[in-house]
Amino acid sequence: MLSDHSRFIMNLQKRVERVIEQSIASKEVAGVNVLFRMYGSELVYAEAGLADIEHKKPIRRDTIFRLFSMTKPVTAVAAMILFERGDIDLMQSVGDILPAYRKLSVFENGVKRDLNEPLLIQDLLNMTAGLSYPDGSTPTGMMTEELFKELDNRLDTPNEMTTRELADRLAEIPLDFVPGTSYRYSTCADVLGAVIEEVTGLRFSEFLKKEIFDRLGMEDTGFYIPKEKLSRRAEAYRTVENEDGCRDFVKYDWNNLGIKNRADSAPAFESGGAGLVSTIDDYSKFSEMLMNDGEYNGERILLPGTVQYMTERCMPHKLTKAFQRMMWHYEGFSYSNLMRICYDDKKSGYITSPGEYGWDGWLGTYFENFPDTGATLLIGTQKVDSGTFMLTRKIRNTILAQILSVSSIEGEDLDFD
Repeated sequence: MLSDHSRFIMNLQKRVERVIEQSIASKEVAGVNVLFRMYGSELVYAEAGLADIEHKKPIRRDTIFRLFSMTKPVTAVAAMILFERGDIDLMQSVGDILPAYRKLSVFENGVKRDLNEPLLIQDLLNMTAGLSYPDGSTPTGMMTEELFKELDNRLDTPNEMTTRELADRLAEIPLDFVPGTSYRYSTCADVLGAVIEEVTGLRFSEFLKKEIFDRLGMEDTGFYIPKEKLSRRAEAYRTVENEDGCRDFVKYDWNNLGIKNRADSAPAFESGGAGLVSTIDDYSKFSEMLMNDGEYNGERILLPGTVQYMTERCMPHKLTKAFQRMMWHYEGFSYSNLMRICYDDKKSGYITSPGEYGWDGWLGTYFENFPDTGATLLIGTQKVDSGTFMLTRKIRNTILAQILSVSSIEGEDLDFD
């Protein structure tokens, strides 16, 4: 006879499989895998669909995904390593480290003026710097768009733009607002990568490999996919409607935000905001490290106090409201250290756990830690312009509806309400 624990896990597995198979059947995504862990143990792993439609390659555990913005929490941890060592101060001016940021300007009411207020490292971690991503809605965004066009045009040439050059060129663009006064999702993590390079004397990739990836055993994580692993790359797709109203997939084959879509060669621009590739198991080591107060498999990456500061600190109310205006689907969440952080689980439009934190990626990869229940959820897919989308919420709701109905889950002990 099955134990309560076994029945619980079996039921959870079936529910997740049903959700992802429905998503494949409706052509919401071409392929997806899901990993859910609690208290260091795997409860659910599920996979369905194709990593490559043309070659009929299925999604597998070792499928390599482009993380895009799920790179940001890794960059935040890199900054926290320097923070706890005393190599940087979050209240320190970025201009102390990158000279290009000593004389900045800002648009106020459409008029450019010299910036007298400091741009702090903390502003980079909180997206309160006044920087922008390419965006036609503001002068700052339009000028950033022109810079990123140049970045894209120089890819795969002898003159590729570097991490530092992009950061320095961004400093020439007037900010969208005075740092620390509002929120705008932007290139902050890319500038932070240049800060880390300057402070450490290493390329950003070298620092991440030395201090995080090698120590955690993240062998499939980096800024490109080596030749011998390219067969494991997931292709990206967008869903379109044919003339008859039926859904179909169109392969994504262009570059975005200076990231090489093929991901098959080492880039000069190592994007702290969007550049990494990884697998669901590799990223689970990173998330488990955070869940375990900075330690994984005997390797301590951060001290417990640093992890607590990183994952529990929310922005002030005014800045949280600015975050929610831009990220309308994150009601009940604030933002800090390049991640969303839940401060009120009763305001969310989906089942939410107090204190949960994480982030997602432009192609649909997703990471969330739930400290209240010792749980981690990871999703791997490659759907253009998705981030947190309907499938993400369905998977979350399916899992959390089960987990939060259980009063205590620890090892093999399950007590049902």
